[in-house]
Amino acid sequence: MIPVFKPSCSEAEIAAVAEVLRSGWWGLGPKTAEFEKAFASYIGAAASVGLNSGTAALHLALKVLDVTGGEVVTTPMTFVSTNHAILYNQATPVFCDVEADTMNIDPGWVERSVSDRTRAIVVVHYGGHPVDLDAIRSIAAPRGIPVLEDAAHACGARYKGVRIGRDADIACFSFHAVKNLAMGEGGAVVARDPALVARLRQLRWLGINKGTWERSADGHGYSWAYNVDEVGFKYHLNDIPAAIGLAQLARLDQLNERRRAIVAQYDAAFSTLDWLVRPVEKPYASSSRHNYVVKVPRRDELMKFLAARGIMTGMHYIPNHLYDVYKPFRRTLPVVEREWTKLVTLPLYPSMTASEVAQVIDGLLAFPA
Repeated sequence: MIPVFKPSCSEAEIAAVAEVLRSGWWGLGPKTAEFEKAFASYIGAAASVGLNSGTAALHLALKVLDVTGGEVVTTPMTFVSTNHAILYNQATPVFCDVEADTMNIDPGWVERSVSDRTRAIVVVHYGGHPVDLDAIRSIAAPRGIPVLEDAAHACGARYKGVRIGRDADIACFSFHAVKNLAMGEGGAVVARDPALVARLRQLRWLGINKGTWERSADGHGYSWAYNVDEVGFKYHLNDIPAAIGLAQLARLDQLNERRRAIVAQYDAAFSTLDWLVRPVEKPYASSSRHNYVVKVPRRDELMKFLAARGIMTGMHYIPNHLYDVYKPFRRTLPVVEREWTKLVTLPLYPSMTASEVAQVIDGLLAFPA
């Protein structure tokens, strides 16, 4: 079967892991620090904080924004991590509808949904396509509301020529095995405010004010002395995935270009199908092309048809407000409730061969619409 996602692994990633294994330092250490600096430089941010998952990134980002007891305006069109993180912080999710073409949060709904109780606005760059950030910031900035960008899909994407994360109040990235920059598991937060960065570093390591590598690298041997200022979490990145991340980061633009090349082939092949809606790319956006989601009228039939031809498909996502756990926060969202029933995710990953791309195209073109 052709999978929906597949990580791209070169000899560079294998060598990087072997180097860490031989070094004897596998935990939070020098490779993590090196990755944090390199990733921040790539984004154009002052600093990044490495974590063990994108979910941990979202949890801590909302915690340092102090949303507890308030409302967080958010989108239902995302993996549940985004909105679970709101509940982790004892805040109330306020779901907004989405744009029918990008499936990103609708700024008009955001404007109608903010209130005196709003502590943050969460936006998700769905499929790697940037949200209309100017529209969101024009709502948030005058009210002093921070915007958290869930950039789990958007590593390498650009908004008006600027990399996602560079100008963010706070942005969260995922380095899960299927993401554009893949570590197996991992995440990062970038933030504009140095005080937030400092607190994120402390919270990711149980509230301890000095990490193990810092206590070993001061030239005086391993120091046992540290303080614990608040209750934190064991969310830190370690040097094994960080080493993979450094190798992936060096290839990220190349990997994303391969994604774009496959998307161009899909777009050309499917352009004549009047029953299929292809993903868009707005003039202000350069998508990271994390996934290729089409809209079709007979989704389940198409998925079974392609599976019989050796092609796996996915569906991203069930709108979160429809899950039982979110019943207390449910509201009617006409666009997302209409559009999600049409979504099919086709295979898209950098190591797809020409024959695999052709197989997907031929399979879909053969569907008796």
